[in-house]
Amino acid sequence: MQNIPSPRPLFDASAAGGARNLGDLPEWDLTDLYADPDAPELKRDLDWLEKACADFAADYEGKLGTLDAAGFLEAVHRHEKIENIAGRIMSFAGLRYYQLTVDPERTKFLSDCQEKITNFTTPLVFFTLELNRLEDSFLDGLFSANDDLARYKPAFDRIRAMKPYQLSDELEKFLHDLGVVGDAWERLFDETIAGLEFTVDGEELNIEGTLNLLTEQERSKRQAAAEELARVFQDNIRTFARVHNTQAKEKEILDRWRKMPTPQTGRHLSNDVEPEVVEALRNAVVAAYPRLSHRYYELKRKWLGLDVMQVWDRNAPLPMEQTRTVGWSEARETVMTAYAGFDPRMAEIATPFFEKGWIDAGVKPGKAPGAFAHPTVTTVHPYIMLNYLGKPRDVMTLAHELGHGVHQVLAAGQGEMLASTPLTLAETASVFGEMLTFQKMLEKAKDDKERKILLAGKVEDMINTVVRQIAFYDFECKLHAARRGGELTPDDINALWMSVQAESLGPAFDFMPGYETFWAYIPHFVHSPFYVYAYAFGDGLVNALYAAYQEAPQGFQDKYFDMLKAGGSKHHKALLAPFGLDATDPKFWDKGLSMIEGFIDQLEAMEG
Repeated sequence: MQNIPSPRPLFDASAAGGARNLGDLPEWDLTDLYADPDAPELKRDLDWLEKACADFAADYEGKLGTLDAAGFLEAVHRHEKIENIAGRIMSFAGLRYYQLTVDPERTKFLSDCQEKITNFTTPLVFFTLELNRLEDSFLDGLFSANDDLARYKPAFDRIRAMKPYQLSDELEKFLHDLGVVGDAWERLFDETIAGLEFTVDGEELNIEGTLNLLTEQERSKRQAAAEELARVFQDNIRTFARVHNTQAKEKEILDRWRKMPTPQTGRHLSNDVEPEVVEALRNAVVAAYPRLSHRYYELKRKWLGLDVMQVWDRNAPLPMEQTRTVGWSEARETVMTAYAGFDPRMAEIATPFFEKGWIDAGVKPGKAPGAFAHPTVTTVHPYIMLNYLGKPRDVMTLAHELGHGVHQVLAAGQGEMLASTPLTLAETASVFGEMLTFQKMLEKAKDDKERKILLAGKVEDMINTVVRQIAFYDFECKLHAARRGGELTPDDINALWMSVQAESLGPAFDFMPGYETFWAYIPHFVHSPFYVYAYAFGDGLVNALYAAYQEAPQGFQDKYFDMLKAGGSKHHKALLAPFGLDATDPKFWDKGLSMIEGFIDQLEAMEG
């Protein structure tokens, strides 16, 4: 009903890295989608899809206003089947590509699938356009006549939210066709990032391995990694600036034609969230910078024994922290114990990910960086990608992505049109999974030293999720506003990046020459403009949820599972109401931020 599912899983920004001797790391088995690119089932589905799209257009174009409720429901079901088959094909092509982004055959296969599906689905563009021309009273009459159809009302509401920004049928079809060109810039970004080569202390590394060195105990190693990142980013800065300029200009043109009031409007609409709620979140976090990041990093500066911290100290381990490699089996056990401790059903849903080839964990040359959980389609199952290198934070990344996976499995019962959760709510189960894992590890801490290390790690993760992502959001807002005034040089973009960094990180930091280019590798800016505030939204929401769980654990699990099962079938206000929470209340965000403050309070008390 909406756009055919994208082949691009969304990357989580904070995937970590680590070392060797990790045990038997799982790899994807994509045969639940298709056996291989030449599988007869794939050809069958492509042939079916081409005919199904043409038949759908022939049967319904210009006739939606003449359908009764049963006829409309049949149209919805047919469209969902088309979404399912198209999504299955693109998931297979996209996941194969992300396993080895530098392989020309996989790149060609993805590109060919994308072009075919774009061509096949162009005749479907009429559906949302015509739907948005129907009167509210007509649709309300259909919903009241058929409960099965009424179930889809939230999806129709989200589509109809775009009504004021809709272009002519001809222009919408043109833009649909042109989409593959914009995707090419995203692939250029992905392939450039995956192909970058770094040399640190004589060792050749990809970007994952190099970023991982920023969490090494040895400061000179962290410094060498940061300086090498800066050197390689600078060498490629014209490419990254070209990608960002082109993407931002394309968005500006689309927004201007659609008469979108701001560059962020489209994201807020797709997230089914009110602009004022996002603004309240952003303002609450920025106001809390001194109480959160500034205060924590001042503590960390003292722990590290430094007069001033450099950017390569931001994610440094604490001095008393022993470098430790967590094997895959221990990581699995830690996360699964935490999940089972909350509710055995959660561990039961998570088990097949480990046992059936639903996780691709190892770091390999040419593999996409970062981590994600891709839901594929509701008749198959999600797949999780990690770049697991055995750092304790990698355990949190596993907990995070597994949370996404559990959420996607539970929401699949809603069907293609309603399973997909707005990004603001998509982070709920992932961040909650992290919190469960953290609390379980905290319970098992042997002494105050271990407790302090865990608390500090959690605070840093929360700062990375809340403070850092809101700083990213502010950078994007500035970038898109500036691009409207003309082409941006790399120096222009560098200056915008630095304008948000000192404010968010605080006076404990100095910034090395070259840090100004570190905007270049963040995939969200290219793949999903303004995605990043969803992390802060999710973290604040989960902190408030977890506080509700601690205050009233009785019956919480059932309400939590109901929330995940709802997928995208309810607005955030309706989903949070059973917990007595309301994200439209400006004070809501202060509750979430106060949990981070509480952890920093505990760390300060330990100093005494």
